[in-house]
Amino acid sequence: MKYFSVILPAFLFLTAVFAQKPEPPREWIDKDTGHRIVRLSDEDGSSSFYFHQNGYTADGEKLVFSTRTGLSTYNFKTKKIEQIVEGRTGSVVVGKKTRKVFYIKGDTVYETDVDTKATRVIAKDARLRTGSGFAVNADETLLGGSMVVGEVPKEFGPPAPTPNGTPPPPRGDNYPGKGEMMERRLAAKIPMALYTVNIKSGEVKTFHEATDWLNHVQFSPTDPTLMMFCHEGPWHKVDRIWTIRTDGSDLKKIHTRTMEMEIAGHEFFSADGKYILYDLQTPKSEVFWLAKYEIKTGKLTKFSLTKHEWSVHYNISPDGKLYSGDGGGPNSVAKGDNGQWIYLFRPDKNNKFVAERLVNLEKHDYTLEPNATFTPDGKWLVFRSNMFGATQVYAVEIAKTKVKKAVNVVR
Repeated sequence: MKYFSVILPAFLFLTAVFAQKPEPPREWIDKDTGHRIVRLSDEDGSSSFYFHQNGYTADGEKLVFSTRTGLSTYNFKTKKIEQIVEGRTGSVVVGKKTRKVFYIKGDTVYETDVDTKATRVIAKDARLRTGSGFAVNADETLLGGSMVVGEVPKEFGPPAPTPNGTPPPPRGDNYPGKGEMMERRLAAKIPMALYTVNIKSGEVKTFHEATDWLNHVQFSPTDPTLMMFCHEGPWHKVDRIWTIRTDGSDLKKIHTRTMEMEIAGHEFFSADGKYILYDLQTPKSEVFWLAKYEIKTGKLTKFSLTKHEWSVHYNISPDGKLYSGDGGGPNSVAKGDNGQWIYLFRPDKNNKFVAERLVNLEKHDYTLEPNATFTPDGKWLVFRSNMFGATQVYAVEIAKTKVKKAVNVVR
């Protein structure tokens, strides 16, 4: 009996040791691409923001990202990570003028200084957690989003908060049954409205009431009163991309389909505010483009790419010269083979994208979308990935690393 009393604790200890997953590498060279990749986060479950939500301070010094325990910053100069907000948050966006991050917890909107951590309540309104989309305008006077008008049907209501009032962990980007849910939600025709929140006074104003499913609210990065939003739902059934002024005027549809099963979506502004870019397929899963709509003139430019280069989300560099894509998995829209990469795209003289692979995401599960974004200096792409198991935040250097032999991580 004494023999077993000694062996059992030792066995349990060794089992626990070997059961622990190895920590993801801090830095490595992708052997398939020759590009350097750096892990920016420490805590499992850390995640960079959705592809059109700004996470960078204006000077590019810091990146704000979410963790299981709140919000943290990564300092690109010092390489240090610092928690700035405790407790899980909902929608988040970083201002491009001040060094403040704006976010929703429960029914309350806050701002926090990314350096001092000074925090202020901007507004408290239970309606703000009924919709989606959360944006800050160019001069940081207004926040914006969408909300449900009246009672929210239980099936489509926000997840119940945890006992401490914070949102529960997200379900993921591409969860089972999402397509069926979107069909039901579109058919429900729930009354909604767009809203603005005055950052200084906390006043909430609503405008553009509709029974369309209003989502993906974004502000122009240069025009403080120009808002973009979408009609959410199965893309082939909706006219998705719209702009409007914050006083409710000048409603404009950005894209009109030209054929059956043509889809357009995952729209975003260029950094200079002159263009709206979006994924365009004519028709779905067959012919692929990144469309570039000039806001002032309405001129449309289309960049072509192949099926396996199609990406769940695209982005554009701060100087407007380069483009990125985060690839797609076997269950993504394109269902292309060998498309699990972070891509860099350079348009040629015929507006065809010439692709360069930056990161091999063969081990990445696309139920989590990478959502790649350019750093403000245009030298890195930041993305989130579960390629080593738990979600972490990574950055890949756009310039190829000059080494004699590129080595990958053995897992």
